[in-house]
Amino acid sequence: MLLVWRIKHLSTRNFVLLLGTFIGVVSGLAAVLLKESVHFIQTLLTSEFDTAFANYYYLGYPLVGILITVFLAKYLFREPFGHGVTGVLYDISKKSGISRRSKMYSNLVGSAFTVGFGGSVGLEGPIVVTGSAIGSNVGRLMHLQPKKRALLIGCGAAGAISAIFNSPIAGVLFSIEVILTEISIDAFIPLLISSVAGSIISISLLGDNVLFSFKLTDSFSAQDVPYYIILGIGCGLISLYFTRVIYYVENLLKFTKGQIRKAMVGGLLLGLCIFLLPPMYGEGYEIIKSLLNGEEQQILNNSLFSGYADNRIVFMLFLLAIILVKPIATALTIGSGGNGGIFAPSLFLGGISGYFFAKLINSFHIVETISPANFTLVGMCGVMSGVLHAPLTGIFLIAEITSGYTLFVPLMLVSAISYTTIYYFEKYSLYTKSLVRKGYLIPNDRDRLVLNQINILSLVEKDLYTIRPTATLGDLVKLVRKSRRNIFPVVNQEKELVGIITLDDIREIMFDKDAQTNVSIESIMHSPPDKVSSEEKMQDVMDKFEKSGAWNLPVIDHGKYVGLVSKSRIFDAYRTRLIRHQRE
Repeated sequence: MLLVWRIKHLSTRNFVLLLGTFIGVVSGLAAVLLKESVHFIQTLLTSEFDTAFANYYYLGYPLVGILITVFLAKYLFREPFGHGVTGVLYDISKKSGISRRSKMYSNLVGSAFTVGFGGSVGLEGPIVVTGSAIGSNVGRLMHLQPKKRALLIGCGAAGAISAIFNSPIAGVLFSIEVILTEISIDAFIPLLISSVAGSIISISLLGDNVLFSFKLTDSFSAQDVPYYIILGIGCGLISLYFTRVIYYVENLLKFTKGQIRKAMVGGLLLGLCIFLLPPMYGEGYEIIKSLLNGEEQQILNNSLFSGYADNRIVFMLFLLAIILVKPIATALTIGSGGNGGIFAPSLFLGGISGYFFAKLINSFHIVETISPANFTLVGMCGVMSGVLHAPLTGIFLIAEITSGYTLFVPLMLVSAISYTTIYYFEKYSLYTKSLVRKGYLIPNDRDRLVLNQINILSLVEKDLYTIRPTATLGDLVKLVRKSRRNIFPVVNQEKELVGIITLDDIREIMFDKDAQTNVSIESIMHSPPDKVSSEEKMQDVMDKFEKSGAWNLPVIDHGKYVGLVSKSRIFDAYRTRLIRHQRE
């Protein structure tokens, strides 16, 4: 009834605006719920800690959180978590924007335990997955087309980021830079509405108690530009280090057989890292706030080095150790089965790096003191821009959480330099690299993107008559009389393709009575020019057509004959999908 009423009284454009508002509100509520849940767990576990001494609970808390998360993923939700935003991009690229319903709540629960118990990851990834899944499933419920579902996924992501940081512009830009590959003015408006709705929910329920906020106290000085340039290059290299370490450590963990054993190994190593360097417990935003407020001695709290707060060398070495170990801790958390994102770790790493750089410059007394707070904030922008390959998101996120645009020039400068630096080594972000390698995501190539969305199985022709290699020419002539096709796959008893026969192969002898009796199929069949699998990338399939010059190729899965796929049918499917894209 609702759909009938909508068709009569609302245009699709206005309906999507309403849905975007609803999705923004729900995503905002989910973000608030997740933040409060994690805060409750962390307070429950660490409120009694004596900051003057090392706390050995750090050795065990992360392991417990990861084991709980792995148990939930395996037995309750029945799906692994991994890099959540990568899954969102896969759903858009290969599944027409369809996400599992369980993703609307599974990542909330999983990340609450992972981060609450100290996992060195962020809440932004899981909440983006949650908001995106809400958008996807609302689109499915309302029977919207795939492109409109993808837009609602972007609305969910925008609302989630906006709510968790109270940064509506950054929420919209994150959706545009990371989630959605194509955007138009009509699509831009629902993103704005959803992002604003998420922000309003956050302000209404949390007030100023958002995940991270800071009031600028130091102004920007033009004479600091050379140092910002150096910081930009450094942020790009740190982003590269972060990305490479994540891949390396996660690949190492894959050699550990069994999910529980992997969780045990990763959890114990993570606990050791956090015990030695407590600031890596959870997201780490409180540590960044302490540095920004000049309370740098708090960074050594709960550690073995708490008695060395006044020792500058120990303090600087402690910061350097955090910079080097943080990517390892993040990779251990995700690779061992925990649930969280790389958004917060990149901000944390950037903040520590910026602060370390400012303190290092000030210690040499080359110029008048540069602002550690400003370089901390700009460093956050630089590393996040490099890791996520989202420079605009980084710029406006820091501008919004500082409630002003005082640092806009250095933010733009460092973000651009950091992105350019890492792009020289890594063309794709952590979110997209694995998908691009597998051919699931094709950025900046609309033709290949449309082609990649075509499912080979939907094009396989299974109505061809097959014949056994032991049959005779006469048996084949009988099939020719019934068939409208000029190609006949030769299949043995095990349903394996052993050859191909076309009408051209038998045209000169098919009416010869002696040949019909004496000539076997095995003696006249020939090998196909190539073969394909239903699991292959469509681009690879087209390459095989091009190289072989064939118009039909057999589809073989697990050694068994499935059917034939024709070039003409692929072209028809491509044309149909391209027209649909243009209409949407």
